[in-house]
Amino acid sequence: MFDYPAYDAHEHVLHSSDPETGLRAIVAVHHTGRGPALGGLRMYPYPDADAALTDVLRLARGMTYKNALAELPFGGGKSVLIGDPGRDKTRALFHAMGRAVDALGGRYKVAEDSGIAVPDVDTMGEVTPHVAGTTADGSSDPAPVTAWGVFNGMRAALTYRHGSDSFAGRRVAVQGVGAVGRRLCGHLTEAGAELAVADTRADLAREVAAGVGAEVRAPDAILREPADILAPCAMGAVLNDATIPELRAGIVAGAANNQLEADRHAAMLAERGVLYAPDYAVNAGGVINISHGGPGYDADAALAHAARIHDTLLEIFQRAQGEGITTAAAADRVAETRFTPRGRAPR
Repeated sequence: MFDYPAYDAHEHVLHSSDPETGLRAIVAVHHTGRGPALGGLRMYPYPDADAALTDVLRLARGMTYKNALAELPFGGGKSVLIGDPGRDKTRALFHAMGRAVDALGGRYKVAEDSGIAVPDVDTMGEVTPHVAGTTADGSSDPAPVTAWGVFNGMRAALTYRHGSDSFAGRRVAVQGVGAVGRRLCGHLTEAGAELAVADTRADLAREVAAGVGAEVRAPDAILREPADILAPCAMGAVLNDATIPELRAGIVAGAANNQLEADRHAAMLAERGVLYAPDYAVNAGGVINISHGGPGYDADAALAHAARIHDTLLEIFQRAQGEGITTAAAADRVAETRFTPRGRAPR
């Protein structure tokens, strides 16, 4: 495992299996310098254990940087559960997963991610206290705070590129209008933006468009839409060798995770003059919301915290310009001023 390209001096990597319940899971703790690692559980029918391990190592590292940029008292971790979320979920399975989390003694707190719902986290919470984003703690719906964070990240990008954060007369193309995307469309419409929207669920795209007065585009065509801002809010890896040359937006800022198919695509965007708002900085509202969870959960405080993504983005853009590096590299460097990467001093 130490030779895996995605391995980055992770502190703990725990493989767990339980033939009785069908559990096949990996928990990766990347860094706990800021506090216990916080990150979601992803359930997916990975083709093999190597694919699952690569994914969880990358995701855990990303959470370290996301939590540091958001100035949260948490390190970075993630977990993956090999299985089909539409077929394989059982109460016994999530109890087994909860015991796997519990075995790390609090070094990792688990929350929801792709394929996992809040009730699944609640079930894990029956066997371990090391859960976050449960029904009981008040922060179980991250979408409003995530959308607010993305909106404020867009404001920063407009200010940096155009000298004003006004959306009046600006056109935004939103790919994906699920829980986060549709709320983002609401904020943009209220701010005066013109919208084009797309979703793989055509009926949902039409519904959201009717509500905000947007035009509807096909999911692939939205990437070529003439716009001031392109907002990927669905699947990852949409910025790649094929799509980047066809982009007609000056700014990319959206809620999707892992928007770049490869690290080199940040440089491709910069070469085309596209201002890229690094996704793990822009979409941190979800984990920010979880960090505010508990008996005293205050939605207004979570929203105010997410609004600070605006200032973080401006710092990233300015550092990228000052050091002649991509905004993706600048985001990493800003994050590394807030934690010490293992084995080297912060930059």
